[in-house]
Amino acid sequence: MPDLTQYARWFRDSTPYISAHRHKTFVVLLGGDAIVHEHVIPIVHDLALLSVLGVRLVLVHGARPQIDAALEAAGLTPRFHAHRRITDEPAIAQVQSAVARVRVLIEGLFSLGLPNTPLHNTRINVLSGNLVSARPLGVVDGVDHLFTGRVRKIHHELISGLLEERSIVLLSPFGYSPSGEAFNLSSEELAADVAIALGADKLIVFDELARIITPDGIERSQLTPAELEAMLDALEVPDMSRLRLSALLRACRAGVDRTHLIGFKEDGALLRELFTAQGCGTQVSDEGAEHVRRANGDDVAGIIELIRPLEATGALVKRSRVKLEQEIDRFFVAELDGIVVGCCALYPFEGTTAGELACLATHPSYRDDPIAHGTALARKVESEARRLGIKELFLLTTQARDWFKELGFGEAAVEDLPAPKKALYNYQRNSIVMKKKL
Repeated sequence: MPDLTQYARWFRDSTPYISAHRHKTFVVLLGGDAIVHEHVIPIVHDLALLSVLGVRLVLVHGARPQIDAALEAAGLTPRFHAHRRITDEPAIAQVQSAVARVRVLIEGLFSLGLPNTPLHNTRINVLSGNLVSARPLGVVDGVDHLFTGRVRKIHHELISGLLEERSIVLLSPFGYSPSGEAFNLSSEELAADVAIALGADKLIVFDELARIITPDGIERSQLTPAELEAMLDALEVPDMSRLRLSALLRACRAGVDRTHLIGFKEDGALLRELFTAQGCGTQVSDEGAEHVRRANGDDVAGIIELIRPLEATGALVKRSRVKLEQEIDRFFVAELDGIVVGCCALYPFEGTTAGELACLATHPSYRDDPIAHGTALARKVESEARRLGIKELFLLTTQARDWFKELGFGEAAVEDLPAPKKALYNYQRNSIVMKKKL
């Protein structure tokens, strides 16, 4: 029997993400390798669920292994230059046939709805059409790519109209020139072009990699574009994965807020990445996964939810909602997809050059993350303290002494506290005093 408490907790934790993703535009790349994997059916069901939850969804599919198989069956040898297919006249017919078969397969899977769920009778509208114009790639490095092309134009107004009708838009890696010629496109480039043209909120790419592992062997759930660009050439990944990471990077550089790499070999990876705090893939964002800013009145409820469990264990001193509202200008929050996942406060001591770092709390799913929100919040408070002319930062802690030591704080005595704070020190709590010179 499932753990109902755990299920209820998961559902409650996912609810803010459901709200945050509603009416947002996601472009998803489902490559040909994912389509032949056993998880393609649950992936399609999860995409259908996103649509039911109000996500505006554009699905770009690939077909590289299917095209290779079609060419070989026809006695033709697949040809590539710099990982890009060369499509000659004999090959273009096989390419069209393979792409059409993949598109029909995907449409058929969506027509099943969501079997074995209360939504099994829900109709999922999947629409495609002549929504991409193409041009020939031409001669590159002395090699004529013939019927291999690039995107000339994404007809984003038409796509947006279909999304407004709550349809999933399905795009194949194919485009037509104004004269009616057909061109084979890179699905990775197409997905990035579509995300940029639509001003999408997310570009999501399925790959055999579950998460990016840095050259020094560290799994990363979050990267900035600058970090990804710096390590891209050194990553030990398949060529296809590198192409997809390049597409994520290009989309980020062109203004797509968040891009994600998700592994298709793990069932439910899409839902874990989008609806849990810890995720399961790698997110690439210009702000990283977190955005630390000054709190406002709308954040009070989120802060209360963060600090309530820590108040219950005695790790934090209890604060009333009224007190929080009165002191909200002292707080900073860390956001993930518009959700408050961390908070911290700075209290300057009037008449001194000292201040207090207080009420640092993060979502429990992030406390062991190597790029935790807590670190970013503490750094933000230090930066603000320096701006205010504060020379020494104090804090009181009962359970996080070692973590604060890693941030450069050292132990101090109660007598070292500024007089206003020393007068309020609670000897029953016996909190550890720590300080850091700025």
